[in-house]
Amino acid sequence: MITTEIKNKLIEIVGASYVFTDDETLATYGKDHTEDLVFPPSIVVKPASTQEVSAVMKVAFEYAIPVIPIGARTGLSGGILAIHKGIGLSLERLNQIIKIDEENLQVITQPGVITEVLQNAVAEKGLMYPVDPSSKGSCFIGGNIAENAGGARAVKYGVTKDYVLNLEVVLPNGEIIWTGANTLKNATGYNLTQLMVGSEGTLGVVTKIVLKLIPAVQHNVLLWVPFFKMEQAAAAVSAIFRAGIVPSALEFMERDAIDWTMKFTEVPDLNLKPEIEAHLLIEVDGNYPDVLMNEAEKILSVVETYEIDEVLFADTVEQKNALWKLRRNVAEAVKQNTVYKEEDTVVPRYELPKLLIGIKAIGDKYGFKSICYGHAGDGNLHVNIVKLNMTDELWQTEVPKGVNEIFQLTKSLNGTISGEHGIGLVQKEFMSIMFSEIELHLMYQIKKIFDPKNIMNPGKIFPSTYQ
Repeated sequence: MITTEIKNKLIEIVGASYVFTDDETLATYGKDHTEDLVFPPSIVVKPASTQEVSAVMKVAFEYAIPVIPIGARTGLSGGILAIHKGIGLSLERLNQIIKIDEENLQVITQPGVITEVLQNAVAEKGLMYPVDPSSKGSCFIGGNIAENAGGARAVKYGVTKDYVLNLEVVLPNGEIIWTGANTLKNATGYNLTQLMVGSEGTLGVVTKIVLKLIPAVQHNVLLWVPFFKMEQAAAAVSAIFRAGIVPSALEFMERDAIDWTMKFTEVPDLNLKPEIEAHLLIEVDGNYPDVLMNEAEKILSVVETYEIDEVLFADTVEQKNALWKLRRNVAEAVKQNTVYKEEDTVVPRYELPKLLIGIKAIGDKYGFKSICYGHAGDGNLHVNIVKLNMTDELWQTEVPKGVNEIFQLTKSLNGTISGEHGIGLVQKEFMSIMFSEIELHLMYQIKKIFDPKNIMNPGKIFPSTYQ
């Protein structure tokens, strides 16, 4: 597919040092954190500017070559897997924070900036970009845009889409557009900005991002609450909100998630009793310590109505960091232990106990074990289905049936099949659970308007019948 002529054109655009065809590089850019899947592109190209991205896209459009935008490769839905080969368009060289606007509380950034680097840069100015994905130390802000990333603090502060004001986008034909305006309000025409957020690289290539910021908060309080009954931990989530408290984070971890992570990560011994089935990690933040302590005491009064063990108030930075390290390393710990599939369900938080009970029953039905954890405060439960001693045949035949039933259950609880990981490759065949034919058709027609040659990350989001 990539002829010598095409390769030479790409070299003319970005330079020979930034065009790769060796097997090792192709394999590296043909996988993310989605299971053990590897789909290398035909060639990897690393542009350094919007103009270079535009020129690459013009070549791809002329020859109808698939283009897969590639960020930090931390995704969990196979969004960067080059299932149709083509050009792997790495955006890692577009890694500059262009401007921090302290007067208007905004930042303009390129997509290849690591999210935590961006957060630290604005924090030095007394500002805050609060979207907090678990992989913030390695993921790119551009990938966060592509997947509409969330994270632990979404429950109070929202997700990526809530902070995106404007985007510079290179369309599949190489034309460059801005999608919105650098204003907090904009009722001018269709909302192309929000259409791009979460589009998983299927409509265009984001090359500049304008984000709104907020003033940094000064204090937080963190509680670690052990529950003897897993379902009670899930039920307590909604009760905390009904009591009038909006935590900045409210995380759920079942016991296996904690045990596996403690083996993988160096954290202090938490002296967990064998009978403990789950934990909630609850954070409140703000600028007035007295208010936060009052909120923490109110949370304590709520959780004490359930069967709990002693609550830990993490009152030092070291304790807080250790608990957050434990939570953020759950997915990596599972990956180190066994083959796994990670699903990303989300339901109204009051329905969490039903979802959790249902997932465990489905696992028993089809013979697989699941490890559940996630952002319980906004109803987002990550379900890691682990292979352990299952035969390859059962893994291939029974697990997909179970996943289908989990998603059917999720929909029946007024939820959906992805809260923050996206659809990508691995979930696309389940889209018909959530959407009717007419709804899917409307979405696909939008893609065709942007991408008439279907070169922009083809084979993602839509079921195979649409490819």
